[in-house]
Amino acid sequence: MPAGYNVPDIRLVQNNVFPQYSVTVDWSLLPDGTLDDTQALATAIIVALGTNALAGPNDILPDPDSNDRMGWWGDMDAQAIWGGWDIGSKLWLLRRSKITPAQARQGSTLVMVENYIAAAIQPFVDRKICSGFDVWVTRVDPQRVDALLRIYRGPLPEIELRYAVLWDAMQTS
Repeated sequence: MPAGYNVPDIRLVQNNVFPQYSVTVDWSLLPDGTLDDTQALATAIIVALGTNALAGPNDILPDPDSNDRMGWWGDMDAQAIWGGWDIGSKLWLLRRSKITPAQARQGSTLVMVENYIAAAIQPFVDRKICSGFDVWVTRVDPQRVDALLRIYRGPLPEIELRYAVLWDAMQTS
């Protein structure tokens, strides 16, 4: 990691089947019982995508009866306090969305998913924690969208993360 940037150093692993709106993760342990710190960047990406970013004033909230714009309390003054950045993604805004095609008036859900993932990962590129990334989003059945994320790290091997069944509860158009 570049000097001055602190990313998680404990590997997180999913330890159950995806429930509808939450994922339980646990620390990964090595065979000798010590914490696995081999996947710091992958863990940071998982945290970035799994944390709800603060919705902007023009974002449409998924629950019309709530004005909760989510966000993480640790983002408050993150830049001023420790030179950090706001973490999280706005994927949560799509929680009750219909999966719409490219020609839909309000835009393609797949493009929105891709854009929200890209916005959550871009700070890692801006701070040279990774050299780039690619995102592929596919509709795998009428009610499910999956995403594949490839993170590039210069001369180091790329990291590939697959997110399946994350949007299993989306409505179909």
